[in-house]
Amino acid sequence: MRILKLFLLSMIAFGVESFAQNNLEIYANAGAHRISKDIYGHFAEHLGRCIYDGIWVGPDSDIPNVNGYRKDVLEALQALEIPVLRWPGGCFADTYHWKDGIGPVKDRPKIKNVFWGGVIEDNSFGTHEFLNLCELLGSDAYISANVGSGTVEEMIDWIEYMTSDEDVAMADLRRRNGREKPWDVKFIGIGNESWGCGGEMTPEHYADLMKTYSSYARLYGGRRLVRVGSGANSGDYNWTRVLMEKGARQVDALGAHYYTIAGEGWGNKSSATDFGEDLYFRGIQQGLRMDGLIAQHSAVMDQYDPGKRVGLFIDEWGIWTDVEPGTNPGFLYQQNSMRDALIAATTLNIFNKHCERVRMANIAQTVNVLQAMVLTQDDRMLLTPTYHVFNMFKDHKGALMLPFHLSTEDYEFNGDKIPAVGVSASLAGDGSLTLTLTNVNPEKKVDLEISFMGRSVDGVEDAVVLTAPAVNSINTFDKTDTVSPKKFSEFKKSSDHAITVALPSKSVVKLKVR
Repeated sequence: MRILKLFLLSMIAFGVESFAQNNLEIYANAGAHRISKDIYGHFAEHLGRCIYDGIWVGPDSDIPNVNGYRKDVLEALQALEIPVLRWPGGCFADTYHWKDGIGPVKDRPKIKNVFWGGVIEDNSFGTHEFLNLCELLGSDAYISANVGSGTVEEMIDWIEYMTSDEDVAMADLRRRNGREKPWDVKFIGIGNESWGCGGEMTPEHYADLMKTYSSYARLYGGRRLVRVGSGANSGDYNWTRVLMEKGARQVDALGAHYYTIAGEGWGNKSSATDFGEDLYFRGIQQGLRMDGLIAQHSAVMDQYDPGKRVGLFIDEWGIWTDVEPGTNPGFLYQQNSMRDALIAATTLNIFNKHCERVRMANIAQTVNVLQAMVLTQDDRMLLTPTYHVFNMFKDHKGALMLPFHLSTEDYEFNGDKIPAVGVSASLAGDGSLTLTLTNVNPEKKVDLEISFMGRSVDGVEDAVVLTAPAVNSINTFDKTDTVSPKKFSEFKKSSDHAITVALPSKSVVKLKVR
């Protein structure tokens, strides 16, 4: 017995205990579901400086642009390979009347953005500008139709304007406005947050409207349009239940929205940068709630749709903090830290895990608003830590999700605890495996033993890490690369079927394995 104790103590001294505690088994031959590329989608609303000054500066701007689109932002988003972009809202969608945003810019009426800052917009960015942007980005278009203050007829006209190649009035109007061929619009949302800013509706009332709008969307848009019902707020499972019970046959997907709040609530959300370990822990913990929310909404949907025909679209998500000091509170401009990168990575891992039902997600928002990819200031631009996470995860898009079993130590704070390690694994068509790993412990590295069940591995052909000096580290316009990906080498092949990885504290790691 004494010899056994000495042996165990020696194992702990050499770090074997850590590996015994942190094990990942990947079942490389058991993949059954593909990760939809649209899980990596984005959301651009007429809110603050997302559209104007972020994406669009106009062709006469002194800021370098491509037909009015900021050149630096356009190139950054093209590199990200955004699969789908949602527009024009958000709350803005249910006050937006699309005919205000077509025709000669000088003739377009100005409108007041009643939800976001009360600013006056000139409608210089409208349907043509958005759909042309989607073509420049190679993104599918996700249009949110106005149900709250619009009409079925208005939506029908918009569908015909965008998608018809026939000799009908709306297609002829599009041609007169300079676009001969129709655009390839793929998704249409039947309103937005109809339980709140989209009309303060009951689920029963909205379900009836959803069926009506959705039926006409199918009649005029054909089967090329994926019709998305305005889904639940966070854990409102009754909303999902009513919509599935009354209208599942009339839609192709239901949305759901969830925002991570690290502070005590909507009135005290916490600073984007001035926070300690308590708000860091809570931010990660609240982000991980996404797993249970998806599981519960999926369980409700399964009761009415066991074949999983209807997709679940998390078409608004991300961390929502207090705005940056000195900025317009209605513009929702916030900085983006290493904490936000970890929330993005752990959330994307959750979406990948649930890819059998989750077919789309849209982070809020693309530029200058909430958990943005890009921030701009005059003629300067920076890439956020969240941008880098999306870039690191690109290889999961369209790949086969591989099931796994993970045993991980916990990250504990003030008597509470969450798993330290998170993971996604996928198999590409060329036979390569992509692993994305997170270690949310802000102080401690984690040694992880990864076993590949059912296949041998030659080794790691590419490895990248995203970490930072502190959990609240950010990129600024004067120092744009404080949080940026670096080559990673803290791994080794331990057998024909296994590798060991030392995950740094507060890190996201991507491995490409052959």
